[in-house]
Amino acid sequence: MKTNLQPHIRIGNGHEVQYALLPGDPGRVDEVAKFLDQPKELAYNREYKTIKGFYKGIPVLVTSTGIGGVSAGIAIEELRNVGVKVMIRIGSCGALQPHLHLGDLVIASGAVRNDGASYSYINKAFPAIPDPELLFHVMNAAKKNDAKNYTGIVRCHDSFYTDKEQDIDKYWSEKGILGSDMETAALFVIGGLRGIRTASILNVVVEKEGNLEGGINDYIDEKNNSKRGEELEILTALEAIVSYDSTI
Repeated sequence: MKTNLQPHIRIGNGHEVQYALLPGDPGRVDEVAKFLDQPKELAYNREYKTIKGFYKGIPVLVTSTGIGGVSAGIAIEELRNVGVKVMIRIGSCGALQPHLHLGDLVIASGAVRNDGASYSYINKAFPAIPDPELLFHVMNAAKKNDAKNYTGIVRCHDSFYTDKEQDIDKYWSEKGILGSDMETAALFVIGGLRGIRTASILNVVVEKEGNLEGGINDYIDEKNNSKRGEELEILTALEAIVSYDSTI
């Protein structure tokens, strides 16, 4: 019998799972399922699709968070309510540096908080950073999987279509920021405030000089290296969980 049923993700606390992967797209949940033993769908409500499975004997939840920090924040809070203690985002990003190419992985060591969700929790002086121990395991897992990856700061934002997007990207690129996504800052800040161990792995789907619409459309249609990057970020996150779990 389910207890403590969460209003948005629609699962309760009877699953006894400490680990969760957080893709944005509900369709990516099905891609993660291919790597799991005994995958089972638990709920699908709005943008929140959740499955449970096992990776090398470790129970794992996979919950999609939709687009943006607001919807991600809801998933993070509700997963915590049902006992999840470790969350790894497996998302996508646009590159802000020319050496990043489609399918490369960006492992976030921190995030610029240009989003509204994290600010609604606490003043922007509070840092958006991952759990350092979990970050260590993610970096090692990427190396183990021979995934081409870069570790550094990303920028989180709330829109693709403001009138100043090119100027904003240029500014942060010049500051050495690796890439842009929409959820990592919310994950890191809420994790920091709630005692959740967090990490974020981002797959490059648009290069610095690339076209937003074309890059994302090609990714969805599996026409470029971004699909391989998706597989590598999933495997990296799962192997990081195994490595981290062996230390506790």
